[in-house]
Amino acid sequence: MSLLIVGGTGTLGRQIVLQALTKGYKVRCVVRNFRKATFLKEWGAELIYGDLSIPETIPPCLQGITAIIDASTSRPSDLDVVKTVDWYGKLALIEAAKAAKIKRYIFCSTQNLEQFSNIPLMKMKQGIEIKLKESNIPYTIFRLSGFYQGLIEQYAIPILENLPIWVTNENTCVSYMDTQDIAKFCLKTLQLPETANKIFFLGGPKGWISSEIINLCEQLAGQSANVNQIPLFLLKLITQILGFFEWGQNISDRLSFVEILNVENDFSKSTFDLYKTFKIEGNEINQLDDYFLEYFIRLLKRLRDINFEDIQKQKNLII
Repeated sequence: MSLLIVGGTGTLGRQIVLQALTKGYKVRCVVRNFRKATFLKEWGAELIYGDLSIPETIPPCLQGITAIIDASTSRPSDLDVVKTVDWYGKLALIEAAKAAKIKRYIFCSTQNLEQFSNIPLMKMKQGIEIKLKESNIPYTIFRLSGFYQGLIEQYAIPILENLPIWVTNENTCVSYMDTQDIAKFCLKTLQLPETANKIFFLGGPKGWISSEIINLCEQLAGQSANVNQIPLFLLKLITQILGFFEWGQNISDRLSFVEILNVENDFSKSTFDLYKTFKIEGNEINQLDDYFLEYFIRLLKRLRDINFEDIQKQKNLII
């Protein structure tokens, strides 16, 4: 089976590429900048030029392709650019997939879209889900929660650098997930015919609120966090005034993203059923506390290595 991966250089996309190659899939990645995607080629992926903002570049990318995994999303604040890529570009991709008779189209979407149709990017993602269902292409849609990887910049690094952390005044519970595990589900669905033409709400086995994540990072870092709260009503007002949504580009949008991903506190039953469907054991899923522990261990090791190198340089200067 040959895969076309859109968004292969992103946080999630690169994990999908790596795992697909490891499993023996033939992988082709749509890229706009070959230099920035060099690491994908070194891993063994084929790179092909394609730009969702230029629809005529898309059909050649699908020649000889069996399945598409779209893990891309826009980040710019320019609404015109977002609409060009995440609406018109994705529509062109779906039309090209129909013409190429693609066997499976996997689309990475976002949780709770219906509740935030006032946010343009969320409305576009919901629209693409609808268009994909209407296309008659066998599809699988994953509505994702937040990524563990994004929490490093939001919580761990600010604590280590004594920078402020912004949170809302409500205990919003989010089932964050490691992108490595999300990649497992994306690739697993290619082997499971029963997952076709379905939407899955994909999240981790446990919901976390901001204070719990902050406490965890404080324990691992051995220092206190500088926490600032913003009232939820003010956050909603800011979101309405801005009129657009960016994935983690500024404080208001990061907080808005957390609000969007707010889900129920009890994940046990839904998570068990999901893992059973995809034939994935619970112990195969990385826990958030284990992820952070590994991060801090690697970081502290790196700091020790840097200190050792500095000491050696000083000794050499003295000699």
